[in-house]
Amino acid sequence: MDTPVKKKLKVATASLAGCFGCHTSFLDIDERLLTLLEYIEFDRSPLTDIKEVSPDCDIGIIEGGVCNAENVHVLREYRKNCKVLIAIGACAYNGNIPVYRNQFPLPVVLEEVYHTGPGLANGLIPNDPELPLPLNKVHPIHEVVKVDYTIPGCPPSGDAIWKFLTDLLAGREPELGHGLLRYD
Repeated sequence: MDTPVKKKLKVATASLAGCFGCHTSFLDIDERLLTLLEYIEFDRSPLTDIKEVSPDCDIGIIEGGVCNAENVHVLREYRKNCKVLIAIGACAYNGNIPVYRNQFPLPVVLEEVYHTGPGLANGLIPNDPELPLPLNKVHPIHEVVKVDYTIPGCPPSGDAIWKFLTDLLAGREPELGHGLLRYD
């Protein structure tokens, strides 16, 4: 990195409605992750699915779309507690595959999954207060909160994530040129 930051920045990550592929790509930074750890500290391990965020977080990285009430709550907490919020991956910035559910009304989706889908005999639609309430539509995160940056891709490569974060940490406007963007 060109210009080291003065203090380690606190980074938190969360996965909402998606496949966790963006977090896997984050790990594809490989040994450069050790270099990155000289400049950042994680609010908690990015290898967990704990969705809480400390109130003094510098950077929040969110993958996945917004499909239920818990996702909305987590996203709003990240926006409130993170100075910079980054949408990572296609699900976060445009809904990607999870948004295909939007072509059908939610009751039709639930009926198909729990009553008429193969493998289920007279299934019941879950109705437990422990389960997050599904939204009528899946949304990209910018429809719920303000997003500062987007790292595109499905998933973005480890090289793209590395370039983006090192630009940001060096005080440069992050820029991903040709060869760093992918949509596999």
